[in-house]
Amino acid sequence: MPKQENNGKIRLMKISMQFLSLPNAAAVDADVLLLPVPHEQTVTYKPGTANGPEAILVASEQLEFFEEDMAWCPLLHMKLAVLPAVESIEGEPEEAFHRRLFEAVEQLPSDALLIALGGEHSITPEMLFARLPEGGTVVQLDAHADLRSGYYGSVYNHACPMYRIRERGYQLIQIGIRSLHANEAAQIESDDGITVWFDRALQRPGVWLKLLDQLASLSGPVWLSIDMDGFDPALIAGVGTPQPGGLSWHQGLDVLLALTENRAVDLRNIDIVELAPEPSQVSEMMAAKLVQKCISYWGKSQGFDQRPAQGSQVGADDE
Repeated sequence: MPKQENNGKIRLMKISMQFLSLPNAAAVDADVLLLPVPHEQTVTYKPGTANGPEAILVASEQLEFFEEDMAWCPLLHMKLAVLPAVESIEGEPEEAFHRRLFEAVEQLPSDALLIALGGEHSITPEMLFARLPEGGTVVQLDAHADLRSGYYGSVYNHACPMYRIRERGYQLIQIGIRSLHANEAAQIESDDGITVWFDRALQRPGVWLKLLDQLASLSGPVWLSIDMDGFDPALIAGVGTPQPGGLSWHQGLDVLLALTENRAVDLRNIDIVELAPEPSQVSEMMAAKLVQKCISYWGKSQGFDQRPAQGSQVGADDE
């Protein structure tokens, strides 16, 4: 569990660097790469997102190997590696951290599924720029638009990632938005490269189906960015900046399914950010289960279920 330092900041205890308690494959051999990025520098409400990656990995120990939606054991056929964390260095300038993050991600095997575990949402742009340098579409599940050009004097604030991404020309599809500044609303109104599905409207079945139709019509490289506050805080209270309303668990999975079933989409990159572990441990369990769903849905769509059983689960105790 996290421990408290004398300066009042939460520090991570290194308990687990495994997912589902399975041994890590070498990165070059892995079909799935989990990258912990416990970066917390610009949060503005509830602290603790630096503890998110470790909490997700610890919670994963309580999951079954079998994934019920796709009806298979993904890691019986796929190899997974939890990579060394990209952590902040005390006193390091923001720009220097983000440059290090870009360099670390740029070196990763490009054909594997990358799932980055945050940490705050400010980590997304550099990873995206490293993995999809030629452009693409970002599908964002979030309570907030994250389109501020700067916040508290920094463009690296967790309120700014989608502004930085759109500035580079990537298309944005924002889902579940229910908190934004007037300037962000004006940008959305004037920018044809941003499509926003507001949370209130998505409660109408017809609107939800239109969103799924749009996801089914996408093509090319896609990055899925999941801020956990996009979900209803009644389901997941452990987030840095909760907002009332939000997506249900199954709505979130429907988005994932629409993308992985779309054969015209190249989805190899996902981030899951802004988890702030809480005493009930429900929030981190939901995040761990979401990681498993991402692996399962993506793996099944790529045909890994037809491959020999030579994955990370082979030889593991399964009782």
